[in-house]
Amino acid sequence: MPTFASCLKFMKRLIYIFIIALTFGSCSDYQKAIKSEDIAVKFEMATELYDAGKYRKALRLFDQIAPKYRGKPQAQKLMYMKSISHYNVGDYYTSNYEMERFVNSYPESEKAEEIAFLAAKSYYYLPPIYSKEQKETVEAIEKIQTFINSYPNSTYLAEANKMVKELDFKLEKKAYEIAKQYHTVAPHNRDYEAPIKAFDNFILDYPGATHKEQAMFYRLDSAYNLALNSVEYKKEERIENAIAFYNTFKKRYASSEFIEKADEMNTELTELQNQYKN
Repeated sequence: MPTFASCLKFMKRLIYIFIIALTFGSCSDYQKAIKSEDIAVKFEMATELYDAGKYRKALRLFDQIAPKYRGKPQAQKLMYMKSISHYNVGDYYTSNYEMERFVNSYPESEKAEEIAFLAAKSYYYLPPIYSKEQKETVEAIEKIQTFINSYPNSTYLAEANKMVKELDFKLEKKAYEIAKQYHTVAPHNRDYEAPIKAFDNFILDYPGATHKEQAMFYRLDSAYNLALNSVEYKKEERIENAIAFYNTFKKRYASSEFIEKADEMNTELTELQNQYKN
């Protein structure tokens, strides 16, 4: 009489064989669909693969049949699944292209808002890290903002605004690091005007910037060094400019971690200014 252990082992073997059979069966059906001349067979298999989350395999079939379904009733569903598949495999350039085509072709579709959002979100994933060229970041912000303007009451609005904020921060970080680099090299090339201008532009372009406190302090520091290292006939005016930067910084960030250093600079600048007045 078979033992419980032997029965359990037999059942496990049967399950294993069943899984293998299913796997080879599904692979066989997929290969048949790939080679089939019947676009309905391909469409059905592609839909099954899409529903199962096997997007790469589904895409191979979608690519085969998409031109042949153009203008047919099934074209909208096919275009929807095809664009979502590209998005889910991380092919964001193609998903954006396919999704924008879908929205343009079916603006009244119940899926139009979802696809318009994912088209914009595809761009969100494309920009590189902040230290690299940010052309794609600007494009992504424009795409998402276009979605926000087109669907102001969208259920995706909160997520869209969050993405814009993150992308704006990337541009802010890029601009700040460029200005900071000018500040870092200024003592070596004796050019203190470049960081002042760069920080001025940064503060103007990003009034609510995360790095605004640092930017205003380093602008003051650059102005301080410019004043001290100026030729005599320009020194008095530049001292006044540096003191003005200090007053702006002190008014806004009286409790800053940089305030002690800023106060020291202001004391020295004020003493120099008094010498000129006397």
